[in-house]
Amino acid sequence: QVQLVESGGGLVPAGGSLRLSCAASGLTVGSYAMAWFRQAPGKEREFVGGISSIGSLTNSADSVKGRFTISRDNAKNTAYLQMNSLKPEDTAFYYCAATGDRYGISRAASRYVYWGQGTQVTVSS
Repeated sequence: QVQLVESGGGLVPAGGSLRLSCAASGLTVGSYAMAWFRQAPGKEREFVGGISSIGSLTNSADSVKGRFTISRDNAKNTAYLQMNSLKPEDTAFYYCAATGDRYGISRAASRYVYWGQGTQVTVSS
């Protein structure tokens, strides 16, 4: 049984940092493309960033480029989202997701098979 468990969310002032973790069981993060999505109230779920299985390539949304970094630790079977220079508009529920696509990083939520339960990130102004 596959489980993705996010942690690390919370309340942070604008300009602050958070690191989200996505601990996986039942799958090996190195063999899956891992991605982070977020959803704010009244808005659609949007792609934040991801890391590919082959080559560990990363891709991120323009809105977070230069501020957020996606990584993974195969030994800990965990993916991470390091968020710096946070803005109030980053406030959302953040989800970790995994897909068996070995190459590339899809930005479409429909491509991802496994999802975590999410963690809330709130950035105060």
